[in-house]
Amino acid sequence: MTQAFEKNYSIHYEQTSAVWELSEILLELIPFDHEKLVFCCIGTDRSTGDALGPIVGSQLQQIFSFPFEIVGTLQTPLHALNIVERHEKLHEQHEPFIVAIDACLGETSAIGSILVQDGPLYPGKAVNKALPPIGHLSIKGIVNVGGFMEAKVLSNTRLHVTYSMSEKIARALQLAWQRHLLKRKNNHNNNRNNYNRWQQIGYTDFR
Repeated sequence: MTQAFEKNYSIHYEQTSAVWELSEILLELIPFDHEKLVFCCIGTDRSTGDALGPIVGSQLQQIFSFPFEIVGTLQTPLHALNIVERHEKLHEQHEPFIVAIDACLGETSAIGSILVQDGPLYPGKAVNKALPPIGHLSIKGIVNVGGFMEAKVLSNTRLHVTYSMSEKIARALQLAWQRHLLKRKNNHNNNRNNYNRWQQIGYTDFR
């Protein structure tokens, strides 16, 4: 029986088996066979809280078996000054499926939560910057509390929290991709075995 998933998820990065459970969600929601799957990792390395996206991007870029386009790393961040131009370039050729990753602020009790939501995220919202929505699927990490002097709060966020959440997100994405490959291989083997069984009994039209 296939597990039914909702459209919005929240899991704390310190939760037991967080990487596995997050990979389960991402495996269900990310179309890994899409012709142009892109991961847009939004943020800047000039702010410890806002560095979540670029850290994820850099970690994914170092995984040689992760074959998808990564936009936004610590070396070349995707931030408010270039996001419009770079987002437009992504749409110049084949229409991409974009997974957008960014840090966000929330309630104190939610700090450390990783949110996966169907639909785009709105970069710069926490610091009152009007930027276009980005992504078909969004992954957000709540790195600190919001509501007051949010730009300063982001810049004074503990790097340990940001880095730890980034690591869990990157590992979950890698695991989801590996599970997708395994699932595809198993489906191929099952189809081949079924075909062989049909051949053995001399009848191939059981569809």
